[in-house]
Amino acid sequence: MSVTSQVIFRTATIEDVPVVLALLADDAVSGAAQGEYGEAHRAAFEAIEADPHNELIVAELDGEVVGTMQLTYIPGISRGGALRLQIEAVRIAAHLRGRGLGGQMMRWAVERGRTRGCALVQLTTNKVRGDAHRFYDSLGFVASHEGYKLALN
Repeated sequence: MSVTSQVIFRTATIEDVPVVLALLADDAVSGAAQGEYGEAHRAAFEAIEADPHNELIVAELDGEVVGTMQLTYIPGISRGGALRLQIEAVRIAAHLRGRGLGGQMMRWAVERGRTRGCALVQLTTNKVRGDAHRFYDSLGFVASHEGYKLALN
């Protein structure tokens, strides 16, 4: 059963942050890293909200936040000075996975990047997320690069 026709995408508010954190925490790979809602989360939200190159987006269904993602618009010298859209922290409520919401959310994000003048959309996903890899492949994303991270704390 598809839920996509009733979904509203909007910029998150500070009141949405606890729900966003719960969505991020409901994850076998990175859920434990979220921590309890606190001042650091509030400060991060305020920084995102104040930066025109960042957006925290929520998907709302019948007044309930059921999905989230962060969009970052990155100017660059490469690719002829092209603007890139980086999509991070994509999550859908567990009870709605597999019903089309993720695809609709990603198509919405790609179109948002297009309207902001982005020439490229990029994302990273953990190597152990086979379902996510198949999902992104189905949307036309290509696993073209190897990613690296270095934890600083």
